[in-house]
Amino acid sequence: MADVAAQLVFELPDGTTLALSEGATGTDAAAAIGPGLARAALAVKVGDEVRDLARPLPSDNGRVRKLEVITERSGARALELIRHDTAHVLATAVMELYPGVKISIGPPIEDGFYYDFDFPDGVTLSDSDFERIEAKMREHVDADEPFVREDVSVGDALARFAREGQDYKVELIEDLIRDDGVETVSLYTNGPFTDLCRGPHSPSTKRIKAFKLQSVAGAYWRGDASKPMLTRVYGTAFFSAKDLEEYLHRLEQARARDHRKLGRELGLFMFSEISQGAPFWLPAGVVVWNALTDLWREQNRARGYTEVRTPILYDVELWKQSGHWDKYRNNMYFTDVEGRQMGLKPMNCPAHVQIFKADRRSYRELPIRLAEQGLVHRHEPSGVLHGLLRVRQFSQDDAHIFCTEAQIEDEVLRCLDLAYYLYELLGFDPRVELSTRPDNRLGTDETWDHAEGALAGALRRRGLEYDIAEGEGTFYGPKIDLHMTDSIGRSWQLGTVQLDYMMPARFELAYTGEDNAEHRPVMIHRALFGSFERLIGILTEHYGGDFPLWLAPVQAIVLPIADRHLEYGAGVHDRLREQGVRVELDERSESVSKKVRDAELRRIPYMLVVGDREAEGNVVAVREHRVGDTGTLTVAEFAARIEELVSTRAPRF
Repeated sequence: MADVAAQLVFELPDGTTLALSEGATGTDAAAAIGPGLARAALAVKVGDEVRDLARPLPSDNGRVRKLEVITERSGARALELIRHDTAHVLATAVMELYPGVKISIGPPIEDGFYYDFDFPDGVTLSDSDFERIEAKMREHVDADEPFVREDVSVGDALARFAREGQDYKVELIEDLIRDDGVETVSLYTNGPFTDLCRGPHSPSTKRIKAFKLQSVAGAYWRGDASKPMLTRVYGTAFFSAKDLEEYLHRLEQARARDHRKLGRELGLFMFSEISQGAPFWLPAGVVVWNALTDLWREQNRARGYTEVRTPILYDVELWKQSGHWDKYRNNMYFTDVEGRQMGLKPMNCPAHVQIFKADRRSYRELPIRLAEQGLVHRHEPSGVLHGLLRVRQFSQDDAHIFCTEAQIEDEVLRCLDLAYYLYELLGFDPRVELSTRPDNRLGTDETWDHAEGALAGALRRRGLEYDIAEGEGTFYGPKIDLHMTDSIGRSWQLGTVQLDYMMPARFELAYTGEDNAEHRPVMIHRALFGSFERLIGILTEHYGGDFPLWLAPVQAIVLPIADRHLEYGAGVHDRLREQGVRVELDERSESVSKKVRDAELRRIPYMLVVGDREAEGNVVAVREHRVGDTGTLTVAEFAARIEELVSTRAPRF
């Protein structure tokens, strides 16, 4: 495979090297490896850059770089390529079907793509137009139109798009000239359509095997409410009809499990325009909240944390000293108090720093572990608010550990032990990611080596496999992120454990060491739920509203068969309530079948049917949600079953 005259040398994923002549393309690289790979190739990745197959491979003065040929088997990277392709095919079809339309941008996104259009006056688009647009798109896919890249001068590109009346493309190019000083831009052509685009793209439209348009939404140009409202068309694409069908099925499941829908149906929470982005917790939702709080408080206490409560409003000087003024000022809320500018806290950490700093500290006290269900506020644009998952007011399950350098690994391990206990209880299997030093960071390489080594050491000691996210750490330290996959296959990031050298330095924190000298502690940020709001939203969708018994707002409901059974049913209700069961009595004059159906819709774990036979035997007929009749028990026996399931926090009822 090697060529002594070669000027380009690459390392392949299997560790072997590939040598090619100067000017060789990605296609040449794939063909040199093997004809089968050449046929399957979609693009190549050189270092961190994904490039079209037709582009010459970059030269770097003989330095050996990593090269990977991207095929359908390359997972998310390959899907991103064909979804970008499909966005261009969508624009091609729309421009043919709607003369005069102006185009803006069409990137791939997680799970799909979108393209933003400015339609002529009087023209609107809805879901009913999708079939017609998709038919036109299939014509271009079936035509196997190549994606051809051309690098042109900015002058030529401006003249072209101005001539075509594509004002948004003109604005984008002008911004590139002003902000980046570019002299050339790249254009991509597929069939009759040419777009301003960085790329990359696959070789041709034929690589798109299955696609579907999904929805229409409004989107301000460049996210600015003062600019025109565009029509955004969302879609997705896959390498097979089977994969597309499975994805659409998961979407249907997700819609059925949408926590906003279930929140209304189950009476968990509500929202109001009078306080955008701040949930109003209803009685049933407060039960779930309190059950999670009990778990959080119990585990913190058992693991050596001290619970604290801190204010939400502070002098802005605190945020300037912490660094949040520079980083988060645009996402904070401010008010004036007697001529003094104050800010609502977006994070709890500076407040916990004040508690640490309030007393002289000795090495004998460390580690100090502070925990708070801390209420914070962050301004999010109204357009991105999303139920409990994206809010302006939320409560973090926050904790901060102040420790010595030597204690870092043990403390991180304790955080991971708690995380895995909680996630297993909630039904999640975590995926772990270690995010390492970014280019723009504080501290010495020696400090970062120690910090990253401590996090990696804790992960190894617990026997955990983890991915490395190069350069994704915070500027003040590395971190461990914990990702979960829910019951329908969606990934969520919940927990994070972060090392912080910056804040102790900014606030000049110190403790007295064994040598009687002052030393600076390390600060560990630990949030494992993320926030109570977001966790409850995720759990609502994960369980589909079928909360395990210990979280269920109503654990049992007594269903008298007829009015003459109300007195006995009320007695059952009262005895169970005295035993601590969250129980209701359905006193309506409805048929028992309707009562059962309504209780099923409310997802109440247990239905206790009582009639003549049950009253005579002083028992209840037990029916489980989604299971059916499970036999007869005395009230005491049923209460004991509930107590056991709740005390052990059994994953299902």
